[in-house]
Amino acid sequence: MAVVLGTRPEAIRMAPVLRAMENSPLFSPVLISTGQHRAMLKQMLRRLRLTVPHDLAVMREHQQPFAPTARLTSGLGEVIREERPDLVMMQGDTSSTLCGTLAAFNEQFPVAHVEAGLRSGVLGAAFPEELNRRLVTSMTEWHFAPTPRAAAALTAESVPASRVMVTGSTVIDNLLWARHIGEGQSAFRSDRRGVLVTLRQQENQRATMRSIAVALVRLAERRDIEVLVPVHKSPTVRDALLPVLRNHPRITLTEPLDYFDFISTLAACELVLTDSGEVQAEARSLDKPILVLRNTTEHPEAVQAGAAQLVGTDPLSVHTVTTSLLNDSELYGRMADAPSPFGEGHASDRILDRLARDFGRTPAPASALDVAAT
Repeated sequence: MAVVLGTRPEAIRMAPVLRAMENSPLFSPVLISTGQHRAMLKQMLRRLRLTVPHDLAVMREHQQPFAPTARLTSGLGEVIREERPDLVMMQGDTSSTLCGTLAAFNEQFPVAHVEAGLRSGVLGAAFPEELNRRLVTSMTEWHFAPTPRAAAALTAESVPASRVMVTGSTVIDNLLWARHIGEGQSAFRSDRRGVLVTLRQQENQRATMRSIAVALVRLAERRDIEVLVPVHKSPTVRDALLPVLRNHPRITLTEPLDYFDFISTLAACELVLTDSGEVQAEARSLDKPILVLRNTTEHPEAVQAGAAQLVGTDPLSVHTVTTSLLNDSELYGRMADAPSPFGEGHASDRILDRLARDFGRTPAPASALDVAAT
């Protein structure tokens, strides 16, 4: 089976599936990297202990966002023809996911989609992921949905229920593995109440991100907190954040954290401000209240469960809601104790069990949790 990924978040989400495949006699995974996030992805693959037999390295300096599409689709098609896998597995909603699906579809190999069915309901230039999700769905055979809501979105779009399976999120599988490994250190510098902030979504760049940065500076005037921001490698993100946030005594800026360091930092914080769906799932599993710095989200389950609030990007709203949460111990407790909608860490098992059954293979594949220490 061929597994395509190209970004750091995809590596995190697919790592437990790949480890479970490698520890099962029923599967022979072939990992194909597009190199969409080349430097960050290379480090992540090494830390997640994954080997890459195919690295397309199609990205170029200063290219337009959709320029790699033809190179990705062509290069992935060549590798898929060479490997002739039983199926091609993709995750999420990136350009690598869309191009891998197109390549497999054109070469007439079936597609399995992990984290299928996420929908924000908003299409547009600032939301390319939504279009990617919908296009991938139309070419997919196996739809592995992380939540019942995601599964319902697929069947509402006329995907046969027999091709949809609720698995939970593989993010949780990998989080539990990382916590079991026990590596990594928190990046917080003080014993103040830690506020962890992650920003990277395209819709939050330029002026919007600068506005959020202004809210963080105002928030950091409180003397009981430390705001920690791992700054994404994107020049656009850095140009928006660094001039506003640097040199404040209670704002810690770091390079993007190693995965294990990030998980340790997340475990050490008091609350999370983020625009990342992945971080929402991880924070919920570690009982951290989540403030979502977006106006819409494809992960509303945490909001519905009471574990997260959709704050938006207005600086006054960001400051007001965060301050209220820091000051209100009862609200904080309710959010921290809310149930997790993202599963209990067995998504990889369910995915491989379904594929094993559909391909007529027994016994059941090895558990991703059973091999956590390998």
